[in-house]
Amino acid sequence: MHITNLLSQYFGKFAKKEFPNTIQKLINNSYAKIMKLDLTEFKSAKHYKSLNELFTRELIIKREIDNSENIFISPTDSLITECGKLEKDIALQIKGMQYSVEELLTYYCSSNFDRLKDGNFMNFYLSPKDYHRYHAPIDFKLKKLIHVPGKLYPVNLKYLNKEFELFVQNERVILECESNGKLFYMVFVGALNVGQMVFEFEKSVETNKDTSEIKVYNYDNIEISKADCLGYFKMGSTVVMLWEKDFVKLEELLNKDVKFGQKIAKF
Repeated sequence: MHITNLLSQYFGKFAKKEFPNTIQKLINNSYAKIMKLDLTEFKSAKHYKSLNELFTRELIIKREIDNSENIFISPTDSLITECGKLEKDIALQIKGMQYSVEELLTYYCSSNFDRLKDGNFMNFYLSPKDYHRYHAPIDFKLKKLIHVPGKLYPVNLKYLNKEFELFVQNERVILECESNGKLFYMVFVGALNVGQMVFEFEKSVETNKDTSEIKVYNYDNIEISKADCLGYFKMGSTVVMLWEKDFVKLEELLNKDVKFGQKIAKF
């Protein structure tokens, strides 16, 4: 097991532990202050029974969503670290650092590689202060989930600038999605201290475990509506979205903060 995975497992055990009330309040309030959490849409930090509960907090104030059929909304609260057009199958993890989409998606998606060439991509980085749940960016039919074990390097800007093909090396969960007859992918990338990636519709997915086996789940009848909660990261991480060629026009969002529910693309 890589050292980053081991560290993440130890941190995960600490984060899910429910300490006595006074101590837990101190931990939560300290974390909220140090990380400068904006809790205006959530319960106050003292109400959560563990750090995990605070990390994976639910909104208590409903977000406004653009329900137009041709609009993709942001699946997360995050920073757009890169976005644009794929050069054949090459995307950027950060300016100057390329990776192969085919390697990211693995051969289990090989039948769709040609559709993705010269398509579009967008990278969403969730910092430890962000809302950690991820949502459906549009109405879609879920075709496949692929769990790829791997390392758990940090996915912050420092590591994106120095670790070659970081997204390809890290553990990830890939969703193959179809909307209006068009193909897009959502790739959830694990990171240091991400104890788990949870998916509400597939409870059998277990990330950050001592395994190297890729698992594939195929679906025939899962329909997901825009803004539905798909699951959550137990700490900050990254989501990569990939669209087939001539599907979407991206908004100009490079290096900008976005909120779940905000328009990111249209088709």
